[in-house]
Amino acid sequence: MLYALKLVVVALITIPAALLTIFVGLFDPHGKHVYAIARFWTWTIVTLGGVSLKIDGLGRLDPSRQYVFIVNHESNIDIPVLVQSLTAYQLRWLAKKELLRVPFFGWAMWASKHITVDRGDHLTALDSLQKAKESIRAGISIVVFPEGTRSSGGTLLPFKKGGFLLAVQAGIPIVPVTINGSGTLLPAGAWRLKRGTIEVVVGDPVSVEGYRPGNLRALSECVRSAIEKNLRHPSTGMQQLSRLGLKPTSDNASLKEGSI
Repeated sequence: MLYALKLVVVALITIPAALLTIFVGLFDPHGKHVYAIARFWTWTIVTLGGVSLKIDGLGRLDPSRQYVFIVNHESNIDIPVLVQSLTAYQLRWLAKKELLRVPFFGWAMWASKHITVDRGDHLTALDSLQKAKESIRAGISIVVFPEGTRSSGGTLLPFKKGGFLLAVQAGIPIVPVTINGSGTLLPAGAWRLKRGTIEVVVGDPVSVEGYRPGNLRALSECVRSAIEKNLRHPSTGMQQLSRLGLKPTSDNASLKEGSI
């Protein structure tokens, strides 16, 4: 009953927030003003969902500059988690165009000036990269899920090259980010968000100097390795709780189970 009430509250906040985002976004060329709405919306989801964040490595970054954040992807909760973890940055997603069709969420994405890519149209994809570079010049950082979809079982899927090409063309560092625990708290196909802890590990920035479109594989493998070394397999979840200084409770005991 309590969870149902929380869902109602989230819905009551989401719809007006999306509508306000769409309206303000019409007059906000880079989406910088409407991003405050996204921060509030994601804070609501994380807080009401009973999710606590364990963030490590933010001191490795310079808040005054822009980055391309390359992140593993296990759950729909990953986006709110990143917004609440990387609070010093204006973030925009490099995402598949199909998300624009999602009522309210997709419309708000468009108004917030997130970058959508049509994977079946090469020319349109190049135009999307150009828009992303314009956002970077406006002081915005880009988030990319290089797997292209949610992974499962605590393993990484093959990486797509779009985010790496963007970083090389824009000449800005890539930051590998590893999210642990999100797939357990909200598995694929699930609608109920479990209470628990999600760990976000921010790696050292990776310079793109010396890389070109022709040798992106080496860059991709370097970043993939940085993400993978901080990726905790779900079967070791309980052991990792003690390393994080957290007490295993009935709420976070599910970290032992499979992930999204």
